[in-house]
Amino acid sequence: MNKIIFWINADLLTYCLSHFLQKYNIGDFYSITDITNNPRKFFEEQKFVNFSKNWFYHDYMKINKKVDLNYIQNFQKKFNINLNELANNDRILNKYNPYYDFSKEEINSILENECKLFETILDEVKPDYFIIGETTLQQHHLFSEMCKSHGVKVLMLNYANWKNFCYISETRHKIDNFNELQSEEHPNANFNYLQNLWEKNKVSKQHTKYFEYIKNSKLSFLNTVLTFFLYPNKNIKTHYTYFGRTKLNVLYTEIMDVIKKKQREKFIESNLIKKLENKKPFLYLPLHQEPERSLLLAAPKFTDQIKTIKEVSKNLPENYELYVKEHPTQGPARGWRDISFYEEIINTPNVKLFHPNFDSRILLQNCEIVVSVGGTSSFEAAFFGKPSIIFADLGYSIIPSVKKLNSYDELKDGIENSLKSHVSPIPVFNYVKTLEENSFAFELMNFEEDYLHWFYMNANTVDTVITNTKMEKFLFNHKSELEKLSNEFVKKIQQLNN
Repeated sequence: MNKIIFWINADLLTYCLSHFLQKYNIGDFYSITDITNNPRKFFEEQKFVNFSKNWFYHDYMKINKKVDLNYIQNFQKKFNINLNELANNDRILNKYNPYYDFSKEEINSILENECKLFETILDEVKPDYFIIGETTLQQHHLFSEMCKSHGVKVLMLNYANWKNFCYISETRHKIDNFNELQSEEHPNANFNYLQNLWEKNKVSKQHTKYFEYIKNSKLSFLNTVLTFFLYPNKNIKTHYTYFGRTKLNVLYTEIMDVIKKKQREKFIESNLIKKLENKKPFLYLPLHQEPERSLLLAAPKFTDQIKTIKEVSKNLPENYELYVKEHPTQGPARGWRDISFYEEIINTPNVKLFHPNFDSRILLQNCEIVVSVGGTSSFEAAFFGKPSIIFADLGYSIIPSVKKLNSYDELKDGIENSLKSHVSPIPVFNYVKTLEENSFAFELMNFEEDYLHWFYMNANTVDTVITNTKMEKFLFNHKSELEKLSNEFVKKIQQLNN
């Protein structure tokens, strides 16, 4: 029998999936549960999934006064994992956390506790498989990397960034064992056809809809505020992810966010470009939403987007400009960036900053090259016959027109070579074909919208009480799609077992 570990957190997909997977009798189930205090009782007493053992992650994350630095150093050598880089790029432990400034000792304590817990779990269970959604925080990513080091097969559900497709693979945004594109010719595959295909199936519309939906209920927001201020806040003492979130700090931060949002929106409307004059040839660099996994975990050495812009600007060919565009969901999802961030871009030589609502299709059509740390824009560039440059290790870099660079030192040659390159529609068509052949339909974002509405007051808080009755009804409502998804995981396990 297989031994399978699930990472369960506020993203309830893996928990719901485990309920339907157990019906296939494919092995013994174990879980690491990373949740807040209010939903904990449900996971302690739940009967929907028979886990052989469960570890509550935060029970083991107490801050130690003394840290064993030798253990941390030996761990890094043993697993070839840079823990400092991982922690420095975590949205809880670094500059993105507005509530608490972790000391070096506190961070090392958390890392030591994590490593010891995860080593204990792997040694005790000796799992065959680890099932998780896309890793977003350092603890998910760390355990996933440790599993790979131990020979445990990681089954990560990936959003394919194409139609409503997903696929299961060991690494985010890379299809397993896909190292070479087919050379099949397709006489009807031209850029006109590809652009129509892209327009029909691009995921940006789904992202916009998603961020318009979540946190959009004033009643849910009011209920969240009342609950937060009327009931004790226990997480602040038990969860390092909630350190500093006193009621006064949260109130102050929320008020300041509203004020800053209005100020920044005013600056954006007055200063960011809304019209393309196109007097000079240009490279197009779309900003990443921040904080986001595609920067912090996928490209840890390229998280400073200002630096990336300046490095590209320095390596522009003569008479070229760099057009930078703000991410359209940055404001709705994370809040608009500080005005000084935009001013620094605007004041960078040969750089122009475009409004988030400017049509990216116009920039894709008119640019010479797309540069992206690791976003979908470099993939989309291929549909417009444009070469692109990325810094993250992503599956679509198998398309010949997409060049992955390992350092800023490679930019000058990378830009020059890309300008000379010819982009063919055939590899783009073949990549899409392979992507579809290795994927399956699953409305991941719709599923997320549903559980955020059903359990988490429209994404206003994840610290809510979950009842058996509510979970039972949710599982019943989503039975059909989750049964199909669980069948895909069973097929993947059977394939790997064979």
